[in-house]
This record gives sequence, C-alpha cells and structure tokens, in this order.
Amino acid sequence: MTNPNLDQLQSSLGHHYQDIQLLKTALSHRSYLNESNQSVSNERLEFLGDAVLELVISEYLYLQKPDEPEGTLTAARSAIVRTESLAKVATQLNLGEYLFMSKGEEKSGGRRNISLLANTTEAIIGSIYLDGGLQSAQDFIHRHILPLAENILDSDNLKDPKSLLQEKVQELGFTSPVYTTDSETGPDHNKTFTVTVSVNHQPLATGKGKNKQAAQQDAARQALNNTQRLAPKT
Repeated sequence: MTNPNLDQLQSSLGHHYQDIQLLKTALSHRSYLNESNQSVSNERLEFLGDAVLELVISEYLYLQKPDEPEGTLTAARSAIVRTESLAKVATQLNLGEYLFMSKGEEKSGGRRNISLLANTTEAIIGSIYLDGGLQSAQDFIHRHILPLAENILDSDNLKDPKSLLQEKVQELGFTSPVYTTDSETGPDHNKTFTVTVSVNHQPLATGKGKNKQAAQQDAARQALNNTQRLAPKT
C-alpha cells in the first residue's frame, strides 16, 4: 500500500468505520495473502457489495422511472454498474493507492487495472453495508455512483442496447447480430464473461459482464459506435 492514511480515505468515502478491519479487508487483493499473515481477501465483500449495489440501483430506477418497462430498467442498471463506471469511481476515490497487493501484482499494473478497481469499489460497498447498514451503503452509492449515471438516465442509453443494435443493422439490410461467448473466467461467485458481437460475419465489438446477458449488452452498446464499418446493402 502506497498511502497508509486511512483517515483520509474514510473522509473521501464519506463513511468513518466503526470496525476499521472491514475497510482493510475491502482493500486486500487476494495476491496480498501470499505475502502477509492476512488470511482473508476482499472477494467475499465484493460478492456482498455487488448484491447491495444492484438492490440500491434497482430501487432508484424503479422509483425514478415509473413508466419504463422491466427490460429498459435492466439495461439502465447494467449501464450504471458496468466495470468501467465502477473503475471510474475507484479512480476518483484514489482506491488504487490504498490497495494491499503483492509486489508482483503491483509491478504488473494492478493499481490501475480496471477490473481490479471495479471489484474494489464493490468490496468497499460491501464493507460499508456491514459496518453501517443499508442506509450507509445507499448514501455512498448515491454520493459516488449515481452522479455518473445522469447522462445514462437522460439519454437513449436507457434503451436496451441489443434492441437498438438489432434495429440499426436491420436498417442497413443485414441479418440479426450474432453473440459469441469468448471466455468465462474467475471463481463461481465472481465470474467475468467476455462476448463478441458480429454482423454479417464481421466482429464489431467485445463486451464484458458478470453474466452472459450483461456481457452481450455491453458488446451491443460498444458495437453501436462501430456500425459505420458496415456498408449498407444495395
């Protein structure tokens, strides 16, 4: 860890821990266990934080968007909690500088790894939930994550990316996009799926997610920016 000032971090988080060990665990990457006496990493807190985050975002969307169908709300939630968004929160809070990790992980760029940073954000949420309850976790999410979601909620990003891509490629005269699962990595409780979407046998984009559906939506979202590669059929 390059910055041991956890008081400063707690101020940035907006939560001062009753049990500081929860914060230390949330900052402990599994690689750190090999070089310390610590026996617990942040993976279980990450699992919990993921569930708390999904609940809070789901409630927020349900209340803020009373006229939107379930599919639209699901797409909006996926966009808000995607890896890149959570990594951005971690970067703003400078979480990478506080992480406990092995020297090897650090040398390989672990403190800037997008997936690792996103997982740390979820672990922080889990630790705040255990330390201060649902209201404290909700306050953190509303303070640090939902502000990044404003452009999502006020734009066409609310629409299902897969549906938008389907409409776009049909306008160009092509058949439906094909989604291929490239890989499935990580432990059972924290898998990451990688999916490639192709149109007319041409790969357009690759997406990641915690399940196949989320990865497909992420791929479709990115492919919408690449449809210029497809020449309209004549």
